[in-house]
Amino acid sequence: MRIHIATDHAGLDFSTRLQEHLRSAGHEVTDHGPVEYDALDDYPAFCIRAAQAVVADQTSGIEALGVVFGGSGNGEQIAANKVNGIRAALVWNTSTAELAREHNDANVISIGARQHTFDEVISFIDTFIATPFSDEERHVRRIAQIADFETSGALLPDPRQGGVGADGRA
Repeated sequence: MRIHIATDHAGLDFSTRLQEHLRSAGHEVTDHGPVEYDALDDYPAFCIRAAQAVVADQTSGIEALGVVFGGSGNGEQIAANKVNGIRAALVWNTSTAELAREHNDANVISIGARQHTFDEVISFIDTFIATPFSDEERHVRRIAQIADFETSGALLPDPRQGGVGADGRA
């Protein structure tokens, strides 16, 4: 599998070690992050490039996922989620890593490098990569609703508004 990685200065050491781990597990790794430590670097472009690469690969039929991280993982997840077709999940344990793939078909994982040990991060990422999407109808339906909103702004009718959707129609 191809894994696209991005980080900021807070996760630079993790990124280097993580790439070694992933390559030794047989994955092809593409690094979209910084090449040297700069405490003032800006993570959005790094994370957006990694997310764009995941979408491009998946659209081309290449099996790919992304890993973005920084101090908390929050901003990195937000940046990745700005890319159409990305479902980035902030993960803080193996259960959330597993559920991100199994229920949400997340294609990017976001982790706070300052929040976890390297061994914890490895366990989250390995779990994320190894877990397939369940393909359960309810999860497929919910992901489709998110994609519909992302592309057209369409929402299901609001039951509190007499069944009126975002477009004003019932």
